[in-house]
Amino acid sequence: MKYSIFLGCTIPARQPNYEISVRKTCEALGIELAEADYGCCGFPVEAINQDKALAMSAMNLMKAEESGLPMMTLCSACGEMLNNALYLLENDGVQGDVNKVLAKLETSYNGEHPEVLHYARMLYTEYGLEKLASKIKKPLKGIKVATHPGCHYVRPKKLFQEFDDPEFPVSLDKLVEATGAESVDYKGKTDCCGGGILAVAESTAKAMTAKKLNTLAELELDALILVCPFCAIMFDKYQRTLEEELEKQYGLPVIYYSQLLGLALGIPPDELGFDVNTVNVEKLLEKVSKI
Repeated sequence: MKYSIFLGCTIPARQPNYEISVRKTCEALGIELAEADYGCCGFPVEAINQDKALAMSAMNLMKAEESGLPMMTLCSACGEMLNNALYLLENDGVQGDVNKVLAKLETSYNGEHPEVLHYARMLYTEYGLEKLASKIKKPLKGIKVATHPGCHYVRPKKLFQEFDDPEFPVSLDKLVEATGAESVDYKGKTDCCGGGILAVAESTAKAMTAKKLNTLAELELDALILVCPFCAIMFDKYQRTLEEELEKQYGLPVIYYSQLLGLALGIPPDELGFDVNTVNVEKLLEKVSKI
């Protein structure tokens, strides 16, 4: 299995632990990752100028097509943006408007249609749960976590062929269970982290984050599992801020699924980017070490 890896903007700049752990887990699973000169997916620009945002996506899709490999995204927003671009660019009018933008770069989009898969979806649908479970060297029995699928991982359903239920998603939970850990269901599981409005309504965004943290605090969890860098910024980076503002102590480790999987694959913690995580993970790692 071989994929062209799409890192996006946020992961290299603010969440390198995600990239590090994805590369390590793919290596352990025998999944080859190829590099390409990708740029921004266009997501931050979409609300301001859709044509320019789609032109940015189109450039990346063209490069992916040229590579001859399916594209694997790590960021859920990037995955949604690129898949939405594939969908919208099927319209001749939209494609024409986008090509007017691309003409300034002396290029054009001509229907290139590479497959775009999120890392977690790739593991779930292509690598497969059974094969994944067979690779586990250290089953994480006794580790209790909750998953946060986020908004763009399975929605909108028209873009993702309904590989998972957008209202009651289970794929991330099943991926967790493949590691031997327990995934706990909870009220508000599909609620937004608030990251999408952070730049325009910070207080509301933080309130959305706090609402879920308050729910999770009652579950006696070892960690919250994510697959999106924007969600990690809200639940991990902003957790300390919320603790100070609300005079509460959450102390909930927030880790990527790739980090959890890496532990179950027997990869040493110091090779999985845990030093980048904001909330202290030592208690979790100590518990794992005793399994």
